[in-house]
Amino acid sequence: MTRLPLSINLSTPERTAELAQRLAPLLRSGDCILLSGEIGSGKTFFARSLIQSLLSQPEDVPSPTFTLVQIYDTPMCEIWHSDLYRLSSIDEVEELGLIEAFETSICLVEWPDKLGELAPSDALSMHFVADPRNDAQRSLTLNWNDPKWDTRLDLLK
Repeated sequence: MTRLPLSINLSTPERTAELAQRLAPLLRSGDCILLSGEIGSGKTFFARSLIQSLLSQPEDVPSPTFTLVQIYDTPMCEIWHSDLYRLSSIDEVEELGLIEAFETSICLVEWPDKLGELAPSDALSMHFVADPRNDAQRSLTLNWNDPKWDTRLDLLK
């Protein structure tokens, strides 16, 4: 069954954070969200808002640009936030332990094109685009193939 993309206008950073906070409790261990878009399009901001909303104790959520992966313990399960921008080969993805995390954790992956064929087929893809005329505004397109996302995303509409 072909699923139509879901498009969402995020007119302010607060709307982006609100969407992340609404999606967060719908996630389960083994869920993967692939976050794509240009630098500065809102991927890390969205991931940070989602992670912070699931933490039992407030914690700093830095960008994983240099560490490649940041892992957070939540009451539900671990969250792996990865930024693959600096990777040069698919072998490096496997060295990070990300493939195993796809099975047991919630994984948020920035620059998912670096995953190649290792990208989970049941992932939710989120593509962020910054509006060049309005620095605060973003458009977001969500795509998925797995039916598990159908009812979850209905709750976001």
